[in-house]
Amino acid sequence: MAQYSDFRRAGSEFLGSAFLLATVIGSGVMGAKLAGGNDALALLGNTIPTGAILVVLITMLGPISGAHFNPAVTGVFWLRGEITARLSLLYVVAQIAGAVAGVFAAHLMFDLPLLQLSEKVRSGSSQWFAEWVATFGLVLTILATLKARPAAIPVSVGLYITAAYWFTASTSFANPAVTFARAFSNTFAGIRLADVSPFIAAQLLGAVTALAAARWLLAERADIAEPGLAAPAPAE
Repeated sequence: MAQYSDFRRAGSEFLGSAFLLATVIGSGVMGAKLAGGNDALALLGNTIPTGAILVVLITMLGPISGAHFNPAVTGVFWLRGEITARLSLLYVVAQIAGAVAGVFAAHLMFDLPLLQLSEKVRSGSSQWFAEWVATFGLVLTILATLKARPAAIPVSVGLYITAAYWFTASTSFANPAVTFARAFSNTFAGIRLADVSPFIAAQLLGAVTALAAARWLLAERADIAEPGLAAPAPAE
């Protein structure tokens, strides 16, 4: 990624986050409209486009910025020493701004009021634990796949989020920027502003825990000579 300036990388994070949120909110609106009151169908209509757009966005923007689109992911790569504090801050600002822009774009596309506050309650210990699980799994998926098969990250992340929409009680926000932005949409995918902070706390904790787990799980055993045995002399 050395050929791209920091601002181009931040621009990539802005665009990726904007398209991600436009998809999350837009597909939620469309799904709710077409489902006729069936929440399962509406959720399915929200899930498939979200997983699909992640594959597309990570594939096309990954070479520019790494395609984080998520402050928790950016924080993990900062803790790993793979991104500077300055660039991390630029990423987080771009991710949040892009996410909010994506929400507004979805509202405009569906002829909804631009400025909204969600009234959808998402609270309680089960929801917070679900967000810990969702983010732990997402970060572990990224780090483990990065080591095992980097080219598979777009598909792995897209499939993980598609699955996590259904196996977590919170429908897997797993992203502080996404969580914050969704508070400004009183639609199917929204979250009440008062519920945002505990979601973000659970997500950050999940990310840090996943980093620790990955460091242990993915550590390679060093070759150590048995005590008292000298290394064999090189053949002449």
